[in-house]
Amino acid sequence: MAIVTFYRRGKKETGQTLSMAAIATNMAIEHNYKILIVDTAFQYKMLEECFWPIKKETTNINTNNKGANAAIESGIEGLVKVISSNKTTPEIVRNYCRTILRERLDFLQAPLTTEYKEIGNIKLFRVKYINVLNAANRYYDYVFVDLYKDLPKDVKDEILQISDIVVYNLLQNFNSINDFLDLRSSNDFFKRRNIMLLLGRCDLDSKYNLKNVTRYLRERNLISCVPYNTLFFEACSENKLIEFLLKYRKLTDELDRNALFMKTIEQTTVAIIDKLHEVQMRG
Repeated sequence: MAIVTFYRRGKKETGQTLSMAAIATNMAIEHNYKILIVDTAFQYKMLEECFWPIKKETTNINTNNKGANAAIESGIEGLVKVISSNKTTPEIVRNYCRTILRERLDFLQAPLTTEYKEIGNIKLFRVKYINVLNAANRYYDYVFVDLYKDLPKDVKDEILQISDIVVYNLLQNFNSINDFLDLRSSNDFFKRRNIMLLLGRCDLDSKYNLKNVTRYLRERNLISCVPYNTLFFEACSENKLIEFLLKYRKLTDELDRNALFMKTIEQTTVAIIDKLHEVQMRG
């Protein structure tokens, strides 16, 4: 049971959200783990849109579960109330999630409020998120967190601290790579064994390819990537990520761009599993 947090520093788009969606979903399909995807992006629905159309009013409670009550709040907001009342069990977390793949993949919706913008509530808000993630981690094999860039720094730092694996998302350019070198030299947290590096929206023909970036950063193991793939991005925007992954999962033609995409996603999935085992073994 592990918390895997996808994180980037700065405002520039790295493909973090869609990379996490692809990897978490692939892990659920190919490795038979119970996976929870946690959305932290208030009113920013890119992650949800990978799986279903966004409606103005929707009930996201998992009504397939016994005991689910359609009258209670869904997502993190509803779960926080149960945790605060000390009535929660690890299994009850599922009642506040939306099922994507039965017994394999669930989705926990981000809060609909914007209370994090109120300075006086930051401490309370941090405690809420940590309690939710710890409760989920007792039930699911992997809890994938898409860490929203606009969360308060204290909240982001606390989530990073409790994460078993932190997947740091890089842009495929010289400045982004050097920014990470500066970050690692100035912040001991990013020197830890549980930090993984990921190139999102990766152009495999760029001179900033995996081997070159790995060498430049002096990493012992080849860093991971999610290749740029037009059909993948279109599928995510059309709520068809599951269909895309299932359609192309068995391709074997090495010259097919979708086969290459799926191969790389699986390699990255396995790298996360291996990294967790390494961290756990070394304590």
